[in-house]
Order: sequence, then structure tokens, then C-alpha cells
Amino acid sequence: MALGLDLQRRQWLRAAGAAGLALAAGPSWADSSWPSKPVSLIVPFPAGGGTDAFARPLAAQFAKSTGKTLVIDNRGGAGGTLGASVAAKAAPDGYNLFMGGVHHVIAPSVYPRLDYDIERDFVPLALLASVPQVLVVNPRNVTATQFQTLLEQLRANPGKFNYASAGAGTSHHLAGELFKLQSRTFITHIPYRGAGPALQDLIAGNVDMMFDGLGSSAAHIKGGRIRALMVSGKQRNPAFPDVPCAAEVGLPDYTVSTWYGLWAPKGTPVAIQARIHEEMQKLGANPEIRNIWAGNGGQFGTLTQAQFGAMVSAEVQRWAQVVKASGAKIE
Repeated sequence: MALGLDLQRRQWLRAAGAAGLALAAGPSWADSSWPSKPVSLIVPFPAGGGTDAFARPLAAQFAKSTGKTLVIDNRGGAGGTLGASVAAKAAPDGYNLFMGGVHHVIAPSVYPRLDYDIERDFVPLALLASVPQVLVVNPRNVTATQFQTLLEQLRANPGKFNYASAGAGTSHHLAGELFKLQSRTFITHIPYRGAGPALQDLIAGNVDMMFDGLGSSAAHIKGGRIRALMVSGKQRNPAFPDVPCAAEVGLPDYTVSTWYGLWAPKGTPVAIQARIHEEMQKLGANPEIRNIWAGNGGQFGTLTQAQFGAMVSAEVQRWAQVVKASGAKIE
């Protein structure tokens, strides 16, 4: 049901070829005048979440590279769909960008009515980051220090424990539902208006656990405020080599990644699109950015615009199948 990052990447590339999309690098005729003024970046979650963990360092390096400000505009709510709706209606002039992610390819399957379409109303620009999800717990609420102990506690006490998410229909929510399905456990879902508020309540002990992207949890795991018991996928993450992966603890098909991408409203001039993609790839090669990404357990994307577009289409279809299989729905 769930796909590893390497397998996902191969499928995305095949999808691009099947669609007849060009897989070459962006055009050399990118608009060299961009940016000539500050650029607005809509982040569809409150400050402090996983998206912010990558957006803010990116903004800092953008200013150094271009001499212009990348202004982060946090617009949280409805699992990231409110911010996406605002971004879809923004002026398509290259100065209004949207940093969404995996949540936005899940949304069409769990929200009955959206006033935008992630494929129709946006143009894909770049894959910015990919990080595995991690199961983290509050050490005071959950006494288990090993995954198998936690599993025993969950099975012995169905419904006693709860997990926070960034909102109904987000990857955090679906990761929890998949975990329940594959581990044969029941945990109560507590949705929030973003990963930041959910994570703060986890740290405070108001909720028991969370299926979070490593990008937002990493610093708190290292600081001992929360405990990591498992990373998704078939291999351990280099940033946290002592945390077992899902395959090691008996969940070989539990692979959920959180990825973040950059879009612009449909109608943004092609030459400006190419210039933005070019700048993002330049930032992705910056050693400071690479170190920050690695510290968050992630890696910068190297897909072309066409490949990223194919990936988005493939992910919309994949998550539709996951939603159907898990029975996840908006509470």
C-alpha cells in the first residue's frame, strides 16, 4: 500500500515519461529580471510546523542569493486547504508563490468540496524537501521506550491513547490511520490547525503521540522533549541512527513520507517559472541549506518542473487509494 522514497521517485519519473513530459532541465531563457521586488510565499499552516522548518531557512538563503525578501505568509486552517485556496486566487505574476506538499495531494480525496484544484489551478515549480514520518510520543504520557512495548500497550488498551495531527486529511492524519490499520490498534485522532500547534500540545503532554515529519520534530527529539520510537520506511534515518525503522519492528509496508513543494498560480509566465525553478535548484545546492535539510532528516529535491508535475499527479492517485483502504474521513 505504501511506497518507499526510491520506489516513489522511479514511479514519478515513469509517470513523466508516460505523459510525454520533457525531462530535461528548465529552459535557458529564464527571465533574468526576476525578482525585482519582494516575493510572497504562502505557507498554509501556522508557524512552527514542518513546512516552516524548511520555508524559513529557504527564505533566509533566498534573500542572500537574490537580494530580495521572500515574505512568509502563514495561512493555516482546514488541513492546509485554506491557504491553498488563497494562493490559487493570487496574481500570477511570479511574486505570489505557494509552499504546499503531500497534504495537498491528499485533500482531494478527503474534502468533499474544494474551491481549487491542485493540478488545474497551479503550476508546479520544484520539489523542495522530502522527509520520512516519525512516530513520537510524550515521555510523561507514554512510558514505553521501545516500539514493541508501545505496541503491547496500545493493543491492551484500545482507545486509551490518542494522537495529534496537523488537521483532518493531512499526511499526519493518514499516517496515523495507516498505522492503526497495519498494526491492528486503535488510537483516537485529535486534529489541530497545523503541525506547530499539534506538536506544542504533544510537548506539553496534552496529547500522547504524533506521526510527524522529521523536519518539525527533529529539534525536540534531540532536546529530549519528545521520544522517537520509529521512523517510517525500510531503513533508518542518518540523522537518527538509533531509531528503528518500520520494517525492523514488523511493519514492512509502513512507509509514509512528508514532502514539500513550490507552486505558482496558473498563468504565471513560463519564463518566470523557469527562473524560479533555477533559483530553487541553486538554493538546494547551497551547503548551508543541505546541512539544515540533513539535520531535519530530509533531502532537497532535484526533479525538473515536468517531473515534479508528474509526481503530483501520481501522488493524487496514490493517496486516493490509501484513503479508500484506510477509511479515513473528515471528522
